Amino acid sequence: MQRRLELDALRGLMLVWITFTHLPTTLSRYVNQPFGFFAATEGFIFLSALFTGLIYFRLAERNGVAAMCRKLWLRTGRLYCYHLSLLLLAFLGGARIAAHSYRPAVHNLLDFYFAAGRVRAFLDAALLLYRPPLLDILPIYIIFLALTPFALILARRMAWKYILGGGFVFWLFAQFGFRRLIHDLLGRVFGLQIPLNEMGAFDLWAWQFWWIVGVWLGVRWAKGNLQLDLWARRVTVPAFLVALFFLGLRYGEIAGVVGIGRFAVLLNKWSFGLGRMIDFAAVAALAIRFQAFLKPLAIRPLVMMGQASLEVFCVHLLCVFSALILLGGRPIFSGWQAAVVVVISVSALLVTGQVIASRRARKRERLAPQIQAVPPSGYEKVPAPEKAA
Repeated sequence: MQRRLELDALRGLMLVWITFTHLPTTLSRYVNQPFGFFAATEGFIFLSALFTGLIYFRLAERNGVAAMCRKLWLRTGRLYCYHLSLLLLAFLGGARIAAHSYRPAVHNLLDFYFAAGRVRAFLDAALLLYRPPLLDILPIYIIFLALTPFALILARRMAWKYILGGGFVFWLFAQFGFRRLIHDLLGRVFGLQIPLNEMGAFDLWAWQFWWIVGVWLGVRWAKGNLQLDLWARRVTVPAFLVALFFLGLRYGEIAGVVGIGRFAVLLNKWSFGLGRMIDFAAVAALAIRFQAFLKPLAIRPLVMMGQASLEVFCVHLLCVFSALILLGGRPIFSGWQAAVVVVISVSALLVTGQVIASRRARKRERLAPQIQAVPPSGYEKVPAPEKAA
């Protein structure tokens, strides 16, 4: 199976969706989980894992496990450098502005920084332990990428059922407070002094299962045995009913007509409750079943943003932090100010996608002569027979 541009475009759309959700504008309330109990985050993480499994399994098959590990860890290292850069901008820029002027939104995001001090906060954040709001998804993304080579290697030596089974067990533990248990254990044994709420909203132990599922499906795609079309056709009717149920439940909750109550844990975003998983799977099945409607999404701007997802995601964080600084003491941007903030932010995402696409095109042009000079794998150039004297 070939990489499909509509999936790149869908990932680009997820990035725009995430940006609209995070920007402090009136638009945020309308784009926060509009299709049920799932957000753009689930889609972005899943598609990133899917492409990671697809691309790096093929790389391991073509160039060997060592090449795959090297490429993945180089990508992880690049993302880690992006993370450090964003931390420096947040701590040295945003925090300094918030400390000398009335910026409650920025100050609330950096509570631990102001309480613990610059040096300790940066060291803890560099160790991926302190995860300020908005910057909390990058550390778990880095951890997932760094550990993916081990999952791929173990799957080659054992079987995917053990990797998936282990991921499911940790996800199940996460639903019963495993994260707090580990936090308390680290505090007693290693003296960890970071409050649990400052270690990011996303539960690493729960979300790792979603990443593993995505990587596994990407590997199956690379092998050519991912029959999602057949699966989607079989479950179309139940998927429609499930998606409709969660959509009604979502808007019933917003209107105050329906109370989730004790079932809220099943729909919890941060611990990735079972209900969210079911809702996402149902909507994904419908999207696959009626994928012809997704093909118009494969426009060049969205495709470019999707293919430069890491850089675009980091730029979106920069835009959100900048908007929070400009927000001052106001609760939110509205009217023409909100429109300006949204337009500038989306333009920044588009420019980033274009810059990365141009850079990759130039790199391909430089490497093209070298690639053509290399004989196909498994073959050697045979010298022409010498002419008889």
